[in-house]
Amino acid sequence: MVSGETFNLVYNEELDFLKTVPQPKEEDLYKYYESEDYISHTDEKRGVFSFLYQTVKKWSLKNKTNLIFKENYGVGSLLDVGAGTGDFLIAAKNNGWKVAGVEPNKNALKLAFEKGIELESNLDKFVGNQFDVVTLWHVLEHIPNLEETVMKLSKLVKPNGNLIIAVPNFKSYDANYYKEYWAAYDVPRHLWHFSKTSIEKLFANEFTLDKIKPMIFDSFYVSLLSEKYKTGNKFSLKAFWIGLKSNLSAKQSKEYSSHIYCFKKAK
Repeated sequence: MVSGETFNLVYNEELDFLKTVPQPKEEDLYKYYESEDYISHTDEKRGVFSFLYQTVKKWSLKNKTNLIFKENYGVGSLLDVGAGTGDFLIAAKNNGWKVAGVEPNKNALKLAFEKGIELESNLDKFVGNQFDVVTLWHVLEHIPNLEETVMKLSKLVKPNGNLIIAVPNFKSYDANYYKEYWAAYDVPRHLWHFSKTSIEKLFANEFTLDKIKPMIFDSFYVSLLSEKYKTGNKFSLKAFWIGLKSNLSAKQSKEYSSHIYCFKKAK
């Protein structure tokens, strides 16, 4: 999207995930987010992709707040890691949650602040604190120091608390169909590419995986972007067909385009 560079995906057999190689230095990663097309750091609504993204986001915010309520059996304290422009935290706060968030992108931080949500730029700001629920919505794949971050997240969740993680699934039908054009690879912003096995293994020491939920709309949005990368078409009915086929295929395989993983920490 930004640099036009090429990256490889290297398979890790032990953890069943793919790693982006080479990985940019941590201090250089921000350069790959500096694009108006990277809409999760903006509130842009112009254009087909931005309009669809923002429309689905409104629907998903309600689902996310319902999910954290059910997982926690009520409201409590919430930390959202990779909070973007703060809309999820606003929705949670409006539903009675005590909220905090982390977001390293300066533009997103500014937009969140203008909405009344003050975010921290670094996870280390919360060392010594614990929360009833910690969420990462399509964030874990962006984080450079994976094992270190897993340990930090474990310490941030209260005993009997919840960790909720949403990530793309490289074993989905749409991933297999689009291959190197699959938009959810999104190299090098996505440094890791997870399967259900890898996510469960990464957090097995401290957490029990309670449930896995599909993200139905992701297959359609990702397929639209993938068709754009593959053919140059900004809008494609074929992409909707591939997105639908992906969801239908996943009814049998249970391999959706993206999954939400709901973990419970031991008491």
